[in-house]
Amino acid sequence: MTRFDADDPRERQKLFAEAITAHRTRGSAFATLEADHDPDLDGEESPAPWIQFADKTFNLDVHGDELDRLKAVVDDFPAFRIDELESPDEAEGTNVRITARSDANRLAAFADRVFKEVYGRDEGYRAWVSAV
Repeated sequence: MTRFDADDPRERQKLFAEAITAHRTRGSAFATLEADHDPDLDGEESPAPWIQFADKTFNLDVHGDELDRLKAVVDDFPAFRIDELESPDEAEGTNVRITARSDANRLAAFADRVFKEVYGRDEGYRAWVSAV
């Protein structure tokens, strides 16, 4: 990979697909995708939203209504399913693991929709690949 961020919808999906492909090719532990921090959406103290992909599984954290919005996005991807929801007492949110068996482009489209529809990012949000 030669670039690690994008803010154009087509370029973001291309970036996500390249990161997933690089992760698979390298056999790395995971690929991490992040959206820019937006204090209006995330709160001043909250970290920017992130999604990890590893071994045909997406891993992400959601809070409150985000879980319902995530379930709606997953419903639009028939080859994907939520396998595990974990809400430890000491955590405010829910960690979600989603099995996703598909090609890199479809996985990238899913990740982009999660950032927009679950985490509330607008069409021009900047995304980063922080780990491959």
